[in-house]
Amino acid sequence: MIEFLKQLTDPQSIIQYGGLALLLFVVFAETGLLIGFFLPGDSLIFISGMICVSKPELLGVNLLQLITFLSLAAIIGNIVGYWFGYKVGPPLFRKEDSLIFKKKYLEITKAFYDKNGGKTLIMGRFLPIIRTFAPILAGIIRIDFKRFMIYNITGAIAWIGLLSSIGYYLGTYAWVQKNIGYIVIALIVVTMIPLFVTYLKRDKTTVR
Repeated sequence: MIEFLKQLTDPQSIIQYGGLALLLFVVFAETGLLIGFFLPGDSLIFISGMICVSKPELLGVNLLQLITFLSLAAIIGNIVGYWFGYKVGPPLFRKEDSLIFKKKYLEITKAFYDKNGGKTLIMGRFLPIIRTFAPILAGIIRIDFKRFMIYNITGAIAWIGLLSSIGYYLGTYAWVQKNIGYIVIALIVVTMIPLFVTYLKRDKTTVR
């Protein structure tokens, strides 16, 4: 089980051992399941775009098909997250911390949502943790479902389309393929910066 969880946090292992099916499940889980926040969504989508041009046989789809399938997985994932939040409601804020769930993740998402409103469902797609908890929070505060779906579809296509297309383009360069590990680390660092900023601002507001 430990080895399996390690593979789920390694984008290259996900694609190599699970192919398109596991790739779709991971994208769905990160955007639709409470425990999916630790999955490597950004780097996974980026690398899958590279795979489409460098080793297309691993996934068996072209770039347009990849974007379509992954976008559908992300859209369905957010719908599941929305209905989970809708059914569970505010008590989730009172839930005790556990090995998997940390209340601060939901609080960070709420702080980000208070600042950006419904756009969080689009912007949050590009941010770890927030993309997992944003649809859940949308369900908790009972945002209109039609409005939610507009943000949901727009955000999914923008997130999947942009990252996979960049990966597809850069995948044609040998230097990028040789240094993919460093690129993934840089991607993680860049996407985590807004989270730290939001968390620090939330703490300052709480102190005041």
